[in-house]
Amino acid sequence: MIKQLRYLFFIAISTTLTYAQQPKKPNTSEIYESIKKLKFLGSVLYVAAHPDDENTRMISYVANGVKARTAYLSLTRGDGGQNLIGSEIRELLGVIRTQELLTARAIDGGEQFFTRANDFGYSKHPDETLEIWNKEAVLSDVVLAIRQFQPDIIINRFDHRSPGKTHGHHTSSAMLSLEAFDLAGDSSVYPKQLQSTETWQAQRIFFNTSWWFYGSQEKFDKADKSSLIGLDTGIYFPSSGLSNPEIAALSRSQHKSQGFGNTGTRGSEIEYIELIKGTMPKVQSNLFEGIDTTWNRVKNGATIGIILKEVEANYDFKNPSASLPKLVEAYAAIQNLENGHWKRIKTQEIKAIIEACSGLYVEAAAQTNQATANETINLNLEIINRSTSAIILESFINPNGLMIEKNMELINNLSINIKETFHIPSLDKAHITTPYWLTETGTLGMYKVSDASLIGKPETPEYFEVTFNIKIAGISIPFTKPVIYKTNDPVKGEVYKPFEIIPEASARIAEKVIIFETDNSKSIPVSVKAGRNGLEGTMKLSVPTGWIVSPENHNINIVNKGAQQTVLFTVTPPNNQSEGSIKPIISVNGNTYSNELIEIDYDHIPYQTVLLPSESKVVRLDIKKKGENIAYIAGAGDVVPESLQQIGYKVTTLSPDAITPENLSRFDAVVIGIRAYNTVETLKFKQKVLFDFVKKGGNMVVQYNTSRGLVTDELAPYQLELSSDRVTDEFADVKFLAPNHPVLNIPNKITASDFENWTQERGLYFPDSWSKDFTPILSMHDKGESAKKGSLLVAKYGEGYYIYTGLSFFREFPAGVSGAYRLFANILSLGK
Repeated sequence: MIKQLRYLFFIAISTTLTYAQQPKKPNTSEIYESIKKLKFLGSVLYVAAHPDDENTRMISYVANGVKARTAYLSLTRGDGGQNLIGSEIRELLGVIRTQELLTARAIDGGEQFFTRANDFGYSKHPDETLEIWNKEAVLSDVVLAIRQFQPDIIINRFDHRSPGKTHGHHTSSAMLSLEAFDLAGDSSVYPKQLQSTETWQAQRIFFNTSWWFYGSQEKFDKADKSSLIGLDTGIYFPSSGLSNPEIAALSRSQHKSQGFGNTGTRGSEIEYIELIKGTMPKVQSNLFEGIDTTWNRVKNGATIGIILKEVEANYDFKNPSASLPKLVEAYAAIQNLENGHWKRIKTQEIKAIIEACSGLYVEAAAQTNQATANETINLNLEIINRSTSAIILESFINPNGLMIEKNMELINNLSINIKETFHIPSLDKAHITTPYWLTETGTLGMYKVSDASLIGKPETPEYFEVTFNIKIAGISIPFTKPVIYKTNDPVKGEVYKPFEIIPEASARIAEKVIIFETDNSKSIPVSVKAGRNGLEGTMKLSVPTGWIVSPENHNINIVNKGAQQTVLFTVTPPNNQSEGSIKPIISVNGNTYSNELIEIDYDHIPYQTVLLPSESKVVRLDIKKKGENIAYIAGAGDVVPESLQQIGYKVTTLSPDAITPENLSRFDAVVIGIRAYNTVETLKFKQKVLFDFVKKGGNMVVQYNTSRGLVTDELAPYQLELSSDRVTDEFADVKFLAPNHPVLNIPNKITASDFENWTQERGLYFPDSWSKDFTPILSMHDKGESAKKGSLLVAKYGEGYYIYTGLSFFREFPAGVSGAYRLFANILSLGK
């Protein structure tokens, strides 16, 4: 967990800490490193497309080795990828990956920004990417990031000169960054941005190249590198006891939803960058050569530089508080600067250093982690001075903006606890705690953010804070802390959570897709959660035209905050095939609520709540099936087992160790989860058992795996080679190569209409070479490409069938795509 990495100097006083994280308590070496960084006035912006695209070695090197202010601009939040730690996909996966990035930055010392671009899935060309994204809007966001961050240097992860050779999002990120490099300094471009920021011209823009872009390490070793700059990022930091690559590995390992655990290395590591625009540094080991990175770059800043040089020279590792008088003097001088940008940045940095040197600890902890409008909250304020310096708590401003005078001397190591209350006002929806980019309906490629002040921010800003006005060395300094919640867990110990504002009522339908195989009615349970005590109201269920629901409504009466009441609605589908959405509507004192409160709780990221529309897709499906009992071997995480249960199969999830002939004999088919052969090491020892199951008459269905990192070379009983082939256009025509094959005819007749309404893609990582024992069933391709015939391969093996499919059933099932269910039923029914 990130809170266990406190010893890293660069996270001790980072200004980009994720919310609800245990407060940092830096040691003297960490404080010293931050003082050195305080003297450096230079910035680097790293630009790429997704979470995990960033080069953490480069970010850590610049942030901790060079001491530059460093940030990563990820154009998307990674919503279109897969999830190796849970079943969350799309928007919820984007929330997880956002927090993983923030946790990574807290480790490597960088900051984090985004655009409004939505990761809609793999794209083969930037033309497609920029059309779906809305190029103009994303470009404006990149320009805004440059103007706000004011980088001297921009480094692109990808090559703008490679359209069609790699992921379209990747190339697009470099193309947009290069275009924004010129536009950010032009006041006629996006002039509305200049109401809150200013034009800015970066000095240099680089491409962070590597052997990967040359095709192989051998080709890169032979390549002419005269136009490249080589930076040794393998440096060692004695103050932390870690090498830069070790720090980078810790950072990259936070991308757990993508399975990017990384092992640190030691020793020299050269990173190469290619100048794209701007002036080449004369001293190539110095990225900032020719750029003033001292306090002299700011008007009236020279004096501050002199003071801080003295602080560094006289720093006492045994008594950091001895630096307080000079640090406070520098703080006061910074407040008199005209330059708003560096004044703001360096004020944050020096306040954190003063807080650390004084051993000052201030915190505002609420009695609960969730509250609703018009609720009164008890608050505990803790303040302690753990130095011998004279420090006075002059006053504090509570979350309602009320100033309370105190004028209390903070005695060395004497903790002060102040009990306070504040009132949650009647807030509008904008102040309900949820990711701001999910509060409005966007498009396939763009999130909608009406509040321009939020664009680019990594997460929703805290709404309730307490400001402690503290006098140190005769100067009053405000320290603002968000209201948090902390508790003691018997296993984890002290646990921090954010303080959140939630609606007084929320509703949840457990199943997000409900399949009706016949016209028989089903009982649909709907749970209501109370955000406050004494919740009373009614709830009804909205259903599509032609569907019938009873009763008309239920009374809701929940005594305790946090408790739930579950009611049952009987839903009857029409006789014919039909689909639509059902939505609960709660009425409380004239207010209506129809959102679900979703909790995301993983140890490596802060606890998150997400408020999304509570609705489920209902499908009256014309489907037949054969066979009944299915064994499921979990892979990287999907909802395929639940989806198969929806259409009447009895599904048992087996652990890899439970794959035995005796256990398998009970089943008609075994389904292997997505990427199982990339993530489940034990499977390489179970292939013979699985193949014997097929030989005796069972069906084995293997869903997609990536072509790299397979745990076994024997993926199938016959020769089968995976590739990176994929069809990203969910509307791509599908041709039937074996129209008479049972998989397209029994028990359901599969037609072109079964491939309508697919989402995000047709499929991915199709095989491109296979034994003649396999029958290719389908052919499809993206525009301008050759036919891909490996999306669904069927082979008879003994008395049963082995089926490999790269079709994205794991995306289509949660979307309630009728044809995907019908086709999968046919796959399971083969030979039955």
